[in-house]
Amino acid sequence: MSEQREGGERLSRAAAHRLSLYLRALAGWPADGGKVSSGRIAEACAVSDAQVRRDLAALGNLGQRGIGYDARDLVAAIRAALGIDRTWRAVLVGVGNLARALLRYQGFRAQGFDIVGLFDTDPAKIGQVVEGLTVESAATLGGRAKELGAELAVLTVPAETAQAVADVLAAAGVRGVLNFAPVLLRLPPRVKLVTVDLAIQLEQLAFLIQPGEAEPAPADG
Repeated sequence: MSEQREGGERLSRAAAHRLSLYLRALAGWPADGGKVSSGRIAEACAVSDAQVRRDLAALGNLGQRGIGYDARDLVAAIRAALGIDRTWRAVLVGVGNLARALLRYQGFRAQGFDIVGLFDTDPAKIGQVVEGLTVESAATLGGRAKELGAELAVLTVPAETAQAVADVLAAAGVRGVLNFAPVLLRLPPRVKLVTVDLAIQLEQLAFLIQPGEAEPAPADG
């Protein structure tokens, strides 16, 4: 999958993922006009120097041979390419333990994601104030998502209710869904979906370290 960029150029999901990694690396380095090299970024992100140069070249004429990239300009260019040079308004549906942990994470707002509404079906939770937001009834989700101007949604609901909630969000004009429910959702092509299934990630980790996988040779000495 790839995303349309200004001027007709397309940015692949793989390239977008690498740009996010570069942005994380740059966050810990000087942003006061200091220079950073493609080699330093490559080492931090475990990719090749050539790959970093190709990815950054697609963003424009940013670097100078032998000098490197201006950190501030590079951060701004990556944020623009990823579409996070603006604020994205999001609603969160399902205010359980995972949702509360996500709400405490300050990185969302720092990266331009503003959670503007919380929704749940549990009468005991409706009316509670969580991280400065009042939990609203999920029965009002469709209308309220429109009123709040939400373009994104985060789902931390049980698997059996996730599709129905996603359908409501799609009908309300939400453009992207981050789904933590362990289920495959079906959404219209105009609504982009990213699913984070933690069990699948652990399954993949188990696969990588299962018996029979080659282990690195011990260092000499």
